[in-house]
Amino acid sequence: MTMARPPRRRFGSLTVVSLLLAVLSLVLGPLPSSAAEPDAGWWNPTARPAPDAQINVTGEPFKGTDAQGRVRGFVDAHDHIMSNEGFGGRLICGKPFSEQGVADALKDCPEHYPDGSLAVFDFVTKGGDGRHDPDGWPTFKDWPAHDSLTHQQNYYANIERAWRGGQRVLVNDLVTNGVICSVYFFKDRSCDEMTAIRLEAKKSYDMQAFIDKMYGGPGKGWFRIVTSSAQAREVIEQGKLAVVLGVETSEPFGCKQILDIAQCSKADIDRGLDELHDLGVSSMFLCHKFDNALCGVRYDSGALGTAINVGQFLSTGTFWKTETCRGPQHDNPIGNAVAAEAQKLLPSGVAVPAYASDAQCNTRGLTGLGEYAVRGMMKRHMMLELDHMSVKAADQAFDVLESASYPGVISSHSWMDLGWTERLYKLGGFAAQYMSGSAAFSAEAARTEALREKYQVGYGYGTDMNGVGGWPAPRGGDVSNPVRYPFRSTDGSSVIEKQTTGERTWDFNTDGAAHYGMVPDWIEDIRIVGGQGVVDDLFTGAESYLRTWGNAEKHKSGVNLASGAAASASTSEWWNPAVSFAPGRAVDGDEGTRWASEWTNDQWLRIDLGSAKLVERVTLDWEAAYAKSYRVELSLDGKNWQTAWSTATGDGGLDTARFTPAQARYVRMHGLERGTKWGYSLQEVGVYSG
Repeated sequence: MTMARPPRRRFGSLTVVSLLLAVLSLVLGPLPSSAAEPDAGWWNPTARPAPDAQINVTGEPFKGTDAQGRVRGFVDAHDHIMSNEGFGGRLICGKPFSEQGVADALKDCPEHYPDGSLAVFDFVTKGGDGRHDPDGWPTFKDWPAHDSLTHQQNYYANIERAWRGGQRVLVNDLVTNGVICSVYFFKDRSCDEMTAIRLEAKKSYDMQAFIDKMYGGPGKGWFRIVTSSAQAREVIEQGKLAVVLGVETSEPFGCKQILDIAQCSKADIDRGLDELHDLGVSSMFLCHKFDNALCGVRYDSGALGTAINVGQFLSTGTFWKTETCRGPQHDNPIGNAVAAEAQKLLPSGVAVPAYASDAQCNTRGLTGLGEYAVRGMMKRHMMLELDHMSVKAADQAFDVLESASYPGVISSHSWMDLGWTERLYKLGGFAAQYMSGSAAFSAEAARTEALREKYQVGYGYGTDMNGVGGWPAPRGGDVSNPVRYPFRSTDGSSVIEKQTTGERTWDFNTDGAAHYGMVPDWIEDIRIVGGQGVVDDLFTGAESYLRTWGNAEKHKSGVNLASGAAASASTSEWWNPAVSFAPGRAVDGDEGTRWASEWTNDQWLRIDLGSAKLVERVTLDWEAAYAKSYRVELSLDGKNWQTAWSTATGDGGLDTARFTPAQARYVRMHGLERGTKWGYSLQEVGVYSG
């Protein structure tokens, strides 16, 4: 779905001088900051801390909705404003805001002085010897930079520039990693993950208050933390930035595992989800980097993957385990690259295993506790982030979500296997792409354009800034199609110039995506390289994201028509008089019981709903003995059957059969071919009318 570009706003009652200045800014380029906003409006603060960065954007930010009542604007579905507070407090250098201004906020870590010799994480992630000029204000000679992963990129004024350039939703993922914290040489606080998450949430609200103060008091600033889609829409209609809190951490709620033994319980998960919900968190990852008690992860590759696998061992006592993938989806290849510094952390005699190139899938999927956490998020109307889940875990999470038709599912920065994209859209979920170079980003956007058109959805990006990932490099100042400054925002209401902080002026052509303030410049580069269509899809992203969120909030669990219903079967297995595998065990609401058939192919389980009802969805929770080929059949009289749904590629687990609604009193699973040497065995069957 694409929207027509909204008409440009009229300037209204500008003075002649103001109009001349606006024209001059287009002809001559950037004006001094004191003259950048001759007609200060609601979007300009009454005062800023001093010294401070410049915004270098003129014009009133657009407000309101389009003619169809849809909000407009870009969505960054994955950012880490407060990651400087995680990882022990010294991994990301600098703060996103300070009452004393930019000179205090953007300071390098103490150990980076005088020349970066001890910037250990810097040279691990960037290469070389880590040496750099540690001075920030006023020169900013060496950072922030697109390839410097340890310096603050989310200074509030840079986020303000992105908002002024058309962004209207920002997902601030609260992030940390206890193992990285514990092995990193420098830290000034505890490595407890939930302690860090609480602090980052508090600092996010502190940043909101900091910006409010500049605008005259509570609620007056442009940075608005929201806890519902309705709040977000209201904020965006005011022309402000809706900030959504998420969580991305490796061991949420203390749910780590040690030697395959879970270190948390269902009660811990409930307490943790309730606490996060109370903090204002609306979306989260269940696993990240390391396998935990909830799910297996999608691997990192190369030397970084080896280093993280070392962390996996230090956290869990086990290395990643691989198997041949069951379908076309696969995890990232681990490879067998050396990460010498990380491998030195292993105990004597312990080595990272080698991995077969044809085994690219994690053996670990979604655990029982993980399924409980997914259902707990659904109960609280939270959005589940699938990125970083192994394909096995993601597949199982999809099964759970599909069984309830739950739309609150997100892929925020290209870490989900792209083969799941249509499955995500079909549920009503939202996808964003990692902030890569303009050519690569545009090519991937083009690849999925037909799917977005089919499901009438917009597109997003995930900058992942402060997330130790790397960002678009400059294309070069001598290319034939550079970003030409100044340029207009996508909606046409603002003029965007090169961004200046102190003595440094950033040019996207030669600096790339050095900090968050370069997001509008990057979008302009996408327009030049990939075309207006890509930008138009991105400009519908905020609406699409909020639609997913709103539908998750409105979701209601369907009534299981099969619960307690009369059930019969072709056969029932009998081998122990103390254990029943009778048909009714599949509709008793107890996952600890099951119906099991005899060990032949042609078997069936029939459920009598008592009277004719509208049926459109059947869920089948298989025990280890599953059907490879089977049909879901409907009947009004129990004699004449119609096939509503069928498959010849069943793989067990939780299946959802969705079909055109039809009236039926009887519902039957008709097994045609077994997936194992045993019979068919169902723990629970659900029948739903919606």
